[in-house]
Amino acid sequence: MIKIIYFPKIGVPQLDLPFSALRSALADQEGLVWVDLVEADNEEITKVLVNQFHFHPLAIEDCQSDGYQTPKLDDYGEYLFLIVQSLTKNGVFEDEPTRELNVFLGKNFVVTSSLKKITSVENFRKRLEKDERLYQFGSDFLFHALLDQIVDDFIPHLDQLEEEIDYLEEAVLSNPDPKTLERILRLKRYTMTLRRVIAPQREVVNRLCRDDFPMIDPHSRMYFRDIYDHLVRIYDLLDGIREMTTSALEVYLNATSLRLNEVMKALTIVSTIFLPLSFVAGVYGMNFQYMPELGWRWGYPMVWVVFIMIVVGMLSFFKKRRWF
Repeated sequence: MIKIIYFPKIGVPQLDLPFSALRSALADQEGLVWVDLVEADNEEITKVLVNQFHFHPLAIEDCQSDGYQTPKLDDYGEYLFLIVQSLTKNGVFEDEPTRELNVFLGKNFVVTSSLKKITSVENFRKRLEKDERLYQFGSDFLFHALLDQIVDDFIPHLDQLEEEIDYLEEAVLSNPDPKTLERILRLKRYTMTLRRVIAPQREVVNRLCRDDFPMIDPHSRMYFRDIYDHLVRIYDLLDGIREMTTSALEVYLNATSLRLNEVMKALTIVSTIFLPLSFVAGVYGMNFQYMPELGWRWGYPMVWVVFIMIVVGMLSFFKKRRWF
């Protein structure tokens, strides 16, 4: 699907510009055009990216790739090509928590391409209809606003992760069962996945703040610096969650080991108590012909008395040594 929005220097924005009018809109150097390819097939990609904009084949190949790609920034002179990662709609604990957004940034245009719908982009489109400031300052500011939307959508997501780790920290102390371990490992893997996304994305934004690109106004760099600060904060939060997850895992393993030690201690005490009882029972179970106690009237009760004395004595000894 091809969605085109045209923002003329003077006049009302055209929120649904037909593709046939795209060339004339791009000819307006003082205007701004946003072309959004959503779930576009190869025919639409060729129609827009190849025939209309004549973008580099390597960048187009990245747009058509359906595998995970690390966030990056390529400078092609007249335009920039960026890959950024945005959260999926549900986000938490999905196998693929982010979706790729490809961005071409030129002097008077922004072209975005994604193989699947991205919630942050859809929300940003709704904001455009209400806030004209987002498109009044050029393509670089429009892209900044879009990127800011993508990054800010990570914050509520991290709040959910913090709630999860708070629950797990209590669970490992109260009831460290296998389900708790599964949730800890899932959170740990998920946090590591997000860190691998945020780290390169942070460096991409850092380049936008630091390097000199003709399509980015020097005054706009401070706005990208603000996004960079948000990404640093997000990365630090993820790093903290990762450390807390590691600590929760260690507590779980220690608690499990302690429970196992308690079980082994109980089994050892029981085995130790039954060892002398088994010895006595074994001696009188040998059925030799000449065993005086076998004919003794009080032999059987006396054996039980000995058994009880052994058990009481050993339990008293264990109690004195604080073995239980």
